[in-house]
Parts: sequence; structure tokens; C-alpha cells
Amino acid sequence: MTAGGPEEDDPEAGLAERKMRFLFALRSHGVTDARVLTAMERVDRGLFVRGIFAARAYEDMPLPISCGQTISQPSVVGLMTQALNVGPRDTVLEIGTGSGYQAAILAQLARRVYTVDRWRRLVREAQEIFRRLNLVNVTAMAADGSFGLPDQAPFDRILVTAAAEDPPGPLLQQLKPGGIMVLPVGQSDTVQHLIKVTRGTSGFEYEELRPVRFVPLVEGLGNE
Repeated sequence: MTAGGPEEDDPEAGLAERKMRFLFALRSHGVTDARVLTAMERVDRGLFVRGIFAARAYEDMPLPISCGQTISQPSVVGLMTQALNVGPRDTVLEIGTGSGYQAAILAQLARRVYTVDRWRRLVREAQEIFRRLNLVNVTAMAADGSFGLPDQAPFDRILVTAAAEDPPGPLLQQLKPGGIMVLPVGQSDTVQHLIKVTRGTSGFEYEELRPVRFVPLVEGLGNE
């Protein structure tokens, strides 16, 4: 009989090792903001990945979730969060709840997080995790994210986790002066780019950050 590996001999030590590699991967991909790294260390990605992919929760890769969607690559989550530059008094709108992982990280950094998704099932599953984590500053709801949340606007920060051909007008208008929006822009079957939009006193400033690939931003509610 051969001895098992260190993760088989001590599962807790193995988990700690995977989490350490996880944080190292974030830093090596340019996630250097201490607050963002701390938030991502606090939020266990393993809670947001189910089924056969759960064992890969701490790898730096996107993974499938319900409704044909994905949980984003952790380094991309970190870079988007870092670019958003969330302050402790900020109110944040997230378009595309997905697994709830990104919203849970934002909840560590902001005063209030609103997150919407077109898939009711994803919203229900994310709400359950938020309750387990006692994230009382997150409000999740099923809605057409392309129109934002006008009743709660304006927002200090807006994060979009699905790609549009152009930044949606309603979201731009719901951004406070001085506010920041981070989103992928481009057609779903071509190269997309992560864009940082800052609302200044005389208009919007755009900064291209890096190439990415996200699911498309789709209008309307899903069937699940």
C-alpha cells in the first residue's frame, strides 16, 4: 500500500495549501490591493461551486454554474474589483449575480450592494449563500439588468459581469458624478475588453483595462 499525498493525509492542510496557491495566483495576475485580497481571502469560493466542479473551486479558472452561466475566473474577479475602487461608504450595483461570489466580495468592501440577475434560480441560490454568510448588506433580486435599478439610483459604483456591445445608457445615467463603472464591452463571439468608465463633471472617461471573455448581457428575464 502506498501512502497518500499530503492532501489525502490531512484534508484541512490540503485545503489551506489550495487557498494559499489561490491567493498567490491572484497576486501574480496583478491583484495587489490589500483590501481586495483580504476580501477574497474571507470569501470561500468553494461555497459557490457545486457538483463535479467543486474540487476545482480554488483554481484560477471560470467554472460552469446553473442556467448555462459561469462563475468568473478569480483573478478577473479580483482585477474588476480592484478597478472599481470600492470605498466603505459606497453603494454598489452589480449586474449579473451569477453564483453570488462577486457580490459577496463586494459586500466586504461596500456599505450596500444591490445585485440583479435575469435568472430567478441563480438569485434564489445566491440569496441562500448570503444568508449562510450573514451578508446583511446585500440585496439580490431577479430583474433585467440592462435597465439597472432606477428606484435605488444613483450608485457610487456599478459592476457588470456580462458583455454588452456598448455601456448601457441606463447604467451610465445611474452612476453618480465621480462614480466608476467596470464592465466587459464587445460582441460575445469576438474579443471583449474590460472597460473602466468614470463619470466626470463634463462627461464620461473611458479606460481600456484588458481583454476578457464574458457571457453576453441579455435583455428580459430567464425561464428558470
